[in-house]
Amino acid sequence: MKTFKKIIFWVLVSFAMIQFVPTDKTNKPIDKKVNFIDVKKSPPKVVTLLKNACYDCHSNETVYPKYAYIAPFSWSVKDHVNEGREHLNFSLWNSYNKDLKESMLTKTVQTLENKSMPLPAYIIYHEDANLTDVERGVLSNYFKEILKSKSY
Repeated sequence: MKTFKKIIFWVLVSFAMIQFVPTDKTNKPIDKKVNFIDVKKSPPKVVTLLKNACYDCHSNETVYPKYAYIAPFSWSVKDHVNEGREHLNFSLWNSYNKDLKESMLTKTVQTLENKSMPLPAYIIYHEDANLTDVERGVLSNYFKEILKSKSY
């Protein structure tokens, strides 16, 4: 029984100690000259859908939930955000070249249509991100129109 108590004690001490490992959750300022929804003058419905389902991981406008302030969850959330921004950061849209924009839009349409984004784990805690087929169609068609017009 003493061994079990020691194990519990050290687990709790370890959990308390990892809370002091910082995770940077500072968002960079938004420049409307390069931000996707501003540059594209996106319609309100599209803006709402993007902000609800995409912008937390794919922009510099991340709204971190309460659980993102508790290690080790904070590490996982920050890793997901960093990875999402690496693939596509709507806040930096106009800083990308045409080929990259075309590729990102094409991949975004694919992920919307095959329902691989938003991630299921994200949807569990963010009900607004659980896009209906109609909402997916709105976003997909919007991106397809941009692709078709070549006005990335």
